Amino acid sequence: MTFEIAVDIVMVVPDESKKAQTLQLIAEKDAIERKIQEYGQILETNNVGMTGSLVDAEGFPRNDIDVYQVRHARHQIICLQNDLKALMKQIEKGIEEIHADARREEQGQTSPKFAGFSESEGGAEATEFELRPFIKVDLVSSGSPAEDAGLMANDRILEFGSINCKNFVNLNTIAEVVKHREKQRIQVKVKRGEQVLDLNLIPSPWRGRGLLGCNIVPVDPSER
Repeated sequence: MTFEIAVDIVMVVPDESKKAQTLQLIAEKDAIERKIQEYGQILETNNVGMTGSLVDAEGFPRNDIDVYQVRHARHQIICLQNDLKALMKQIEKGIEEIHADARREEQGQTSPKFAGFSESEGGAEATEFELRPFIKVDLVSSGSPAEDAGLMANDRILEFGSINCKNFVNLNTIAEVVKHREKQRIQVKVKRGEQVLDLNLIPSPWRGRGLLGCNIVPVDPSER
């Protein structure tokens, strides 16, 4: 038979505004990165970097570059990089808060203290939160961190570090986690066929592009 336990609790509802705020922060990050690239192009045009000398051997301003323009570009890049660093911390905090809200909601809905119970021969059992695939791997490059971790094409991802189907926003969310966890282990739970595997992925520079060496796409609802 089935019975329910009713208690008075305050349910934790995920704050959708946090997702919107995090997405806005990501948009601001993208805008800052574009500005850094623009000022970087000015340095490239003048054939100097962030540290190249702006004076000639006799100590006079070089006449083969626009010294004022280069100095301005360097200053702006330094300021923007500082802004970017602070913004990245806010983004990471936002992602963590979204995840924490989802966890609290999950516990409020499925914890034995609050959820309904089903009585069976083995005793009372609480309903568990069901992880569902939300992204999948459609390409893994040879010699990449993804391959080293054991990821394979067509793996459907149930958890990517702190991200799951409950708090996934978009692929930018995954990109931010990867960027902040460079050379650090990320636990990834994947579904391969009917098998569920726990893998350890370490985003790292390698001979190819990016830090993973794999392509990840959102899962079609029909594939869940």
